[in-house]
Amino acid sequence: MAGIQISGLLANQSFDWKSIVDQLIAAESRPIETLTAQKTRNTDQSTAIATLRTAFTGLQDSVQAMRADNIFSLRTVTSNLAGTTWKTSSANGTPVGSYALNVTRLATAAAQRGLVDVGAALNPSANVSGLTLANVNTASAITAGKFTVNGAQITVATTDSLADVFAAIGTATGGDVAASYDPVTDRVSLASLGNNPIILGSSVDSSNFLRAMKLANNGTATVASSGSLGTVKLFTASIANSGLKTGVTGTGSFSINGVSLNYDASTDRVGDVISRINASAAGVKAEYDATNDRFSLTNSTTGDVGVGLADPSGFLAALGLTAGAGATFARGQNASFTVNGGPALSSASNALSADVLGITGLSVTVNSETAQTLTVQSDATTMSTYVQDFVTKFNTAQDLIAESTKVTVSGTAVSGSVLANNREVQAWSSRLRALAFNAVGGLSGSIKRLDDLGIDFNGTTSRLVIKNPDKLATALTEKPQDVTAFFLTANTGFVAKLFTGLTSLMGEDGIQRNNLSKANLGIDEQITKLRAKVAAQREQLTTAFIKMLEAQSAAESQNKTLTNAFFNKSNNN
Repeated sequence: MAGIQISGLLANQSFDWKSIVDQLIAAESRPIETLTAQKTRNTDQSTAIATLRTAFTGLQDSVQAMRADNIFSLRTVTSNLAGTTWKTSSANGTPVGSYALNVTRLATAAAQRGLVDVGAALNPSANVSGLTLANVNTASAITAGKFTVNGAQITVATTDSLADVFAAIGTATGGDVAASYDPVTDRVSLASLGNNPIILGSSVDSSNFLRAMKLANNGTATVASSGSLGTVKLFTASIANSGLKTGVTGTGSFSINGVSLNYDASTDRVGDVISRINASAAGVKAEYDATNDRFSLTNSTTGDVGVGLADPSGFLAALGLTAGAGATFARGQNASFTVNGGPALSSASNALSADVLGITGLSVTVNSETAQTLTVQSDATTMSTYVQDFVTKFNTAQDLIAESTKVTVSGTAVSGSVLANNREVQAWSSRLRALAFNAVGGLSGSIKRLDDLGIDFNGTTSRLVIKNPDKLATALTEKPQDVTAFFLTANTGFVAKLFTGLTSLMGEDGIQRNNLSKANLGIDEQITKLRAKVAAQREQLTTAFIKMLEAQSAAESQNKTLTNAFFNKSNNN
């Protein structure tokens, strides 16, 4: 307490006792300041070590990803044919090499092709005066507008009957062209009475009447529809009223490839049944060709397999899909190909699997009959990405260690980073360097250390660098088995050793942070006790000075009383 001066207590001077108390308490509080500073240093060290742990975790995750993603078995497939539309894929570990694939035949699907003209005729008789264009059941609906015959335009409306149109053709051509309908053949005919070639259509026609009637120029005086005109109504009427040549009534069922399907001719439409077939597990696609008035069933898969039909109700026969109704079966084909000039191989599918090709992990979907050479290589690009990530994460960890433990000298001034005096942390850099530098033992391949991959330390620093990218690319491309053995050999490979070493380091940093945390708890206890002691001292000092001032005040009061008494007595005498 040297330097604290107390004077003037009895000299009627103003006494700043509070300042004295503050000085005394400040002196007693210096140990608390020292402890608080130490706690701050401990906290900063713990934070720095936690940051290092984050870097170690990132490095550990980086090497673990090599193992988890099995990257050194990744493969790419390329074709020697530019712009190929074949689709290729390879599994991890597909043997590296070139494979000459020659596809001589693509696989096709088998199909049950129904009889043509299964729809009923447009009209039961040649008299078509009651058949309006709006109700003509042709492959495409007839549109209103104009069409041309021998240069004469005929205007039609959908409310016109077919007989009205025939009459309009005769009138427009001056009676030279006569039109008629044959219910037996279900066709329309145009005949020139003057035996002149009939010329149909013009560039300004707006009605599709001629196309709907399947009428086209042939250079003669007689033109007839190229096929039957009547078609099946898929969605505009029930099955019973759909215009099938062979009528279907009541309810029934049929099966395709063993899958049973039901129908009700009075409520279902033909289109409904077609949709039901396609949505079922029958494995076929049902379609209707309105141009040829024909139904078909095509297998959903390719290959030389059949289509099994059972038709107890006669519904499929009415659609012309059974052999008895005139349908024909077109067998599917199996794909035929060779690999590396070997014997011809066969596949029911154009998706050639590894089992079919005889090449582990390789599959090719072909869509053209061509010869292509497919080259399977290691996916060096992806591998390099993982290796570069490891190098980056390794350097991040080393840089953090160097930054947190460095000592800076500027003239005569020396300053250190937060962990400059932590020898254990300083040693972590050397341990990481050893983990990365040491060779992996027990390997028979040509790659036993990072240097064999073109990776080395950058000068005398602890940072890694890919010094020879070509060397790395060559190793990844041409020696994938050796690279895999170096990195991923269980327990002894590079990844396993580095992972284990990092786990040990993170265990040590956990101990250090735990010790620092315990030290801060002890400091908190000391600070609490010291603060209580200082508070008690402040209270004692304050009480003492107050009593001192009170005593001084009493003494001064007595002094005044005595002085006054002696002064008055002297005056009286």
